[in-house]
Amino acid sequence: MTGASRHFVLAAGGTGGHLLPAFALAAELHRRGHHVALITDKRGADIPGKPDFLPAHVIPAGRFGKNPLSWFKGLKAVWEGRRMALRLFDSFQPSAVVGFGGYPSLPAILAATSTGVPTVVHEQNAVLGRVNRLFAGRVDAVATAYPEVERLDAKHAAKVHLVGNPVRAGVLSLRDEPFPPFTEDGLLRVLVTGGSQGARVLSEVVPDGLSMLPPALRQQLQVTQQCRPEDLDAVRERYRTHGIPAELATYFEDMAARLADAHLFIGRAGASTIAELTAVGRPAILIPLPIATDDHQAANARELAKSGGARMIRQERFTGKELAKQIKVLAENPQGLAKAAHAAWNCGRPKAVEDLADLVESFGGAELMDVIRVGGNNARGSSQGVPAGQGAVREAAE
Repeated sequence: MTGASRHFVLAAGGTGGHLLPAFALAAELHRRGHHVALITDKRGADIPGKPDFLPAHVIPAGRFGKNPLSWFKGLKAVWEGRRMALRLFDSFQPSAVVGFGGYPSLPAILAATSTGVPTVVHEQNAVLGRVNRLFAGRVDAVATAYPEVERLDAKHAAKVHLVGNPVRAGVLSLRDEPFPPFTEDGLLRVLVTGGSQGARVLSEVVPDGLSMLPPALRQQLQVTQQCRPEDLDAVRERYRTHGIPAELATYFEDMAARLADAHLFIGRAGASTIAELTAVGRPAILIPLPIATDDHQAANARELAKSGGARMIRQERFTGKELAKQIKVLAENPQGLAKAAHAAWNCGRPKAVEDLADLVESFGGAELMDVIRVGGNNARGSSQGVPAGQGAVREAAE
């Protein structure tokens, strides 16, 4: 515990991308002796992984689509959500309100900024989200996960703090473990995921792409792949036809353990995925979701790709032939994967949750810490078994 116990409200949209960092911050603030409450929507209140100590308050948020006729209904819901948030603030008396993006955070931040409650927004992606963009000029601090964030106005630079994306404790505990050795006669363990329900394009392309690898490399493969339920049988048959051992499932409970064993990750470029890959230090081939708002997954992938820790393939260029080409670049040299792993590890920000909690605690407590401002020092390690600077910049042509 770092001082007197205080109250904090976290507000987040009902998806894992918004809620996982909120849960991590809640756990850290709780560990420090503070009381924390969550504002979200019904999806967020029911999502697995919510800490038992964290009460969830479901409020209406409203949505604003392309049809202006729907805006009145959305504004009405936001106003009702603001009223409910104000009622919570009256009884809970928060020292600060922290928004993690998504429409359910809008009424809470609106209520906080209109009544003088200190506010922080955390942006998980490399493009500032719509709600965070709306409030960037009104909040007290903007915490970011990347050194460069698109759609973030330069005039707000004084309130921007680079902290990173908090990751699950089980994944973070793997950071000091060495990269599993990959030898010419050992297994090449490949982990493939496409989000909570898998991605059809991965099911269609990855088995065929792996089959195009040189025979010696193909014989080393051991694949673990998450698939959509309706794709399982077809994907299993493709791997059987190609003679590639593969374990398939719609969901893996022990994803941290799977990541620990993996030599190569293939999948989307969501904020939580990038944070976990860099926390552990795992090479990746990333296929950004093409319909992601503001193309934020491509922006998420760029830092890791430029470091040499990943190769990015746009979905329109994601073919079996292109996938095989990129895997060969990484895996044909036994040291290639280790160097890429080190580059990914160097992009990690393992103290993200502590730095974010320090920032949040600074309101109503100590002076704001300058150590985590953009351009300052970040909490990063310097080695993972490979000397720094050996990883070349590698990004697949777009």
